[in-house]
Amino acid sequence: MQQCMLICMQATSVRIDVATHQELKRLAAELGASVGATVALAVRRLRQDQIGAQLSAELTLAEVDWLDAELG
Repeated sequence: MQQCMLICMQATSVRIDVATHQELKRLAAELGASVGATVALAVRRLRQDQIGAQLSAELTLAEVDWLDAELG
């Protein structure tokens, strides 16, 4: 006997211009993913880029002092 489970996700609408929507649909088709999944991937990538930029930024003097502090 096969059982199915429905997973309900909250949904919301986001207003975007027509050109962006067309590009989003094109990307989704290329990826073989839904538009929603493509948006989720894009958001994740933007977040990863943001974290990468933060990690590659110069350390502040306080951070350098903290890293150079003696443990004992």
